[in-house]
Amino acid sequence: MMFRCVCIGWIVGLLLFGTASAAPAKPSADAAPGTSIEMPYLIAPLTVGDSLVAYAYISCKIISSSQATAIDVRDRIPFIQDAFVRDVNGVSISGGGDPPTIDANSLSARLLADAKKVMGPGKVLSLQLIQVQITPLRPGVSVAPGSPS
Repeated sequence: MMFRCVCIGWIVGLLLFGTASAAPAKPSADAAPGTSIEMPYLIAPLTVGDSLVAYAYISCKIISSSQATAIDVRDRIPFIQDAFVRDVNGVSISGGGDPPTIDANSLSARLLADAKKVMGPGKVLSLQLIQVQITPLRPGVSVAPGSPS
């Protein structure tokens, strides 16, 4: 019986210590709680001239103006994603040259404009690129990623 109490005490102590020592997640400095909406991955083609050389896998989040508009944005994610897909497949995201580079600032501005067009005025404040991962179509092709901002 005494051994059982000691074991339970150790387990409870470890659980309490584990939760106390875990670092809290830092919220985004520029987004109020509940206003950040992560979008599904976006796949964009990268071309040099007329030939497809790679795909860019893009993850981003939209910052809405309030928690109430964040709900509206979440309801319209399929329409926003459709606008994103049409944009990146209509006009190349690469800055040109060989190897192709991604202009992250231009891409972010284009996607923000698409989100604002779908949602209407005053609902979307900003768009942040989280990650841009480039996968070459063939081995040996060098592709220089842009820095997401």
